[in-house]
Amino acid sequence: MKSYHIQYGGGLESLRLREHPVPEPGPTEVLIRIRANSLSARELNILRGRYPLPVADDIIAASDGAGEVVAVGAEVDRFQVGDRVMGVVFPRWFDGRFDLARADQLGGSLDGLLTEYAVLDQDGVLPIPGDLTFEEAATLPCVAVTAWNALVGGQGLVPGESVLTLGSGGVSLFALQLAKLLGARVIATAGSDEKAARLTELGADAVINHRDTPDWSKQVRELTDGRGVDHVVDVAGTLNESLRATATGGEIAFVGSLGGADPVDARLLFTSSVTLRPIALGHRAHFEAMNKAIAASGLRPVIDRVFPFEETPAAFQYYVDGGGFGKIVITQPA
Repeated sequence: MKSYHIQYGGGLESLRLREHPVPEPGPTEVLIRIRANSLSARELNILRGRYPLPVADDIIAASDGAGEVVAVGAEVDRFQVGDRVMGVVFPRWFDGRFDLARADQLGGSLDGLLTEYAVLDQDGVLPIPGDLTFEEAATLPCVAVTAWNALVGGQGLVPGESVLTLGSGGVSLFALQLAKLLGARVIATAGSDEKAARLTELGADAVINHRDTPDWSKQVRELTDGRGVDHVVDVAGTLNESLRATATGGEIAFVGSLGGADPVDARLLFTSSVTLRPIALGHRAHFEAMNKAIAASGLRPVIDRVFPFEETPAAFQYYVDGGGFGKIVITQPA
């Protein structure tokens, strides 16, 4: 079988295709024929040497993958051959607070899923929700679970509340879709009128061009009758502007930023009475709850472009170059 490996801090030039024997599942493990992967910002952080959790040497890349079970261990009781499944990024974090003792992650301290075959413990695998394709399912494990955690993992989004999403990256697009699914009013920011139009098509109730309006918190306040939004999903690290846009007692889910975050104005944080909650993706229970909501609603992930497995380097380059609107997916033949 073939697998793509990366090196922490090695840049795109460290991406290498290697060959291995097809693994055999242990007693509680399943062997998955991977059919699709998607790329997330964590892959770029690993390549740039900025990922905060441990990364093994010469690791198989990519936390996100979906495929079909082709063999099971003798003690497996949750899956059978033929099941369509996805890997859980943190396979040992089942529920509760984030804990470094359970911080092993696919594509980091554990081999990832950018490979033809992968062996995972059955506890780190979930069924694909509804009738999603392998390509659509492969977009869920990292950014969709992060967005779900951002919306429901803290104070918890209540129908009728308002949500602010920033930009049109993977987490923000899922946050918009999931927030609408949960009955929220969504205000989004975008870097161009074209992207603003696409966010509106996805269901955004209002969109602010943040390039034309760098102090967008003022417009957020105007759109909420001076109150501010109940929830912000901050993927940009613009925390002070997010604080100004949030209602008293609201919550900011801080997902992070590839470019670094602004220093937080402590006085602004104190006087706003806003909860600032850093997000470390999410646990398996988040993933399971989100899958139920997706299956019930018929939500379809936004995919920008699909690359064949043999063009994986081109997919990474396209992602580094900032192309597209939606997830970048790598597909493998059956």
